[in-house]
Amino acid sequence: MFEHLAGLSLDTLRVFEAAARLRSFTAAALELGTTQPAISQQVKRLEAQLGARLFDRIYRGIELTEAGQVLFEYASQGLQTMDDGVARASGRHQREVLQVATDFAFAAFWLMPRLQRFHEAYPQVDVSLVTGERSQGMLRPDIDVAVLFGDGRFHQGESRWLFDEEVFPVCSPRLVHGKPLSAAALQRLPLLHLKGEQASRWFDWAGVFRGLGVTSAPPAGQLRFDNYTLLIQAAIAGQGMAIGWRHLVDGLVDQGLLCRPLEGTLRSARGYYAVLPPRKRRGALIARFVDWLEHERCL
Repeated sequence: MFEHLAGLSLDTLRVFEAAARLRSFTAAALELGTTQPAISQQVKRLEAQLGARLFDRIYRGIELTEAGQVLFEYASQGLQTMDDGVARASGRHQREVLQVATDFAFAAFWLMPRLQRFHEAYPQVDVSLVTGERSQGMLRPDIDVAVLFGDGRFHQGESRWLFDEEVFPVCSPRLVHGKPLSAAALQRLPLLHLKGEQASRWFDWAGVFRGLGVTSAPPAGQLRFDNYTLLIQAAIAGQGMAIGWRHLVDGLVDQGLLCRPLEGTLRSARGYYAVLPPRKRRGALIARFVDWLEHERCL
């Protein structure tokens, strides 16, 4: 039994898992309290034992080979399962940690204001947020559930719809002196633009102008952001008009930090989805969190 583990040590697998997860021998050494050469030597020894190259050395670090990716997926799940088993056997299983990945905007504007209610409902569960602006890589083996923007068709895992994309112009009440605007008036106001990956997936000002029936092209704008959270902070500060994503800015509108100077909203076929990586481990805990997300959506 377990014949393929013959000669492999648990420490070696821990070293490999850390290096693969962090994509760095140096970072793995810091995490494990050892040196970079020691990490490198253990990885070389493991590669020799397996007869397979696990990492490609590139200019600024390392990348997993196909064999390395396969081993990482199984090793990370196996080590986590063993860690959970040791915790339960020793009576230290009272708290669980749920790894949740999403973008900065969803985490800051929607999830964080509601997490206290999750902790009140499930006091034994800690939520560890992993945020970024790139959806690629958010379904890593260590992630339990991801909340991603898109059309629902993701390469990995099962997706469950949460919200449609629904947008409208928003700004500080000071920018418009609390008065309603016509759609054409947007041409005379500073517009805050989003760039980068999010800009290619979300509504942009050209799409908003078309949807509102404004025939001219939107002005270029002097402020561009690769982070929606910063863009909304600039709107609150009165620096321009922003595209407000309904489920992210509703609370700011309710607080009076932002206002909707135009009536009407625009929708697309995209939205936010809870994406469950293909695994069975801790399925009940993940299901409870997704059920909670869906319940919060309806409040």
